[in-house]
Amino acid sequence: MAKKRATVTKNKGPGAASDAAVPVVGAREPCPCGSGRRYKACHGREAAHAVTELVRRPFEGLPGECDWVALRELVPAATVPLTLKDGLPDGVPSVTLGTVLPMAWPGLRRDTGAVLLGLQNDASSGDVSRDLADTLGRALTAEPGNPVEGRRPAPDGPRLQDLLDLTAPFRPEVHAGFEFWLEDAQSATGEVAASLEQANQAAIPTVRLTGVDAAYWCQTPEKNHLRWVMPHPEEELLDALARLHTAGVSSLGEGTRLVGSFRAHGLLVPVWDLPVATGADDVEKPAAAFGERLAETLARGGPLTAEERKARSGLTNRQITLS
Repeated sequence: MAKKRATVTKNKGPGAASDAAVPVVGAREPCPCGSGRRYKACHGREAAHAVTELVRRPFEGLPGECDWVALRELVPAATVPLTLKDGLPDGVPSVTLGTVLPMAWPGLRRDTGAVLLGLQNDASSGDVSRDLADTLGRALTAEPGNPVEGRRPAPDGPRLQDLLDLTAPFRPEVHAGFEFWLEDAQSATGEVAASLEQANQAAIPTVRLTGVDAAYWCQTPEKNHLRWVMPHPEEELLDALARLHTAGVSSLGEGTRLVGSFRAHGLLVPVWDLPVATGADDVEKPAAAFGERLAETLARGGPLTAEERKARSGLTNRQITLS
């Protein structure tokens, strides 16, 4: 808490500090800027607001933004190797993003020095990217063999966009279970093996399609689903989906149906119901064909007809906000 931050001094009183770095002090102490007010009512308020202000699209600017959203909200078990902008520090052989880590740890430094970064953790601030960057920075310097606990990041701390190589590809690998938690899962015994088995049993079978980006097939007891995170602006995408639905071409084949969408981290995630017998391979070609129809419809634009507006309203009413 002794860290200094550069902020703009407001309402300066006699003897107030210039627009320089203002030290962080206790909430009830006089603000070091010289305003005469308590810190929490002066520069402390700005710092608190910066930490809690919601960033609507925290993964914007990262390669694979749609997959970041999917792994954060929809996919049980997956990993992605991450490339740091400044390279790996000494003693850190690799950095890997995981959907969730053992005990829901935000981060983990393995005995080998390798770093695991957990994506599906509660955010301490309004910016998931800043939370993850803070955890990553601490994991890189943690003692090997130790987890990294959660904490609220500094409001001016780095974001993932500052730490990661933005030219590196983002290629998720979806797993059937959580064996990636352990470097040698085959040798797990006792409580560790039991915990791993329990976690695996709770994971919904999920497959990432190969023909389109950020589309994930999943299997549930009653029916299967395709959940497709899309990068298009929400209003334009809803218009296009309404047009396709009205034209009778919004499905992915016989027995499939566009049923609604999720809203997550500033992006829309259309969802289709699929018959139980429909596997991931069965929707590869239909999804690719739908992607082409969608692109053509988005390019066409224009005002909606009365029937299309009705369809759009129905789609909007079947939205669920995840974040």
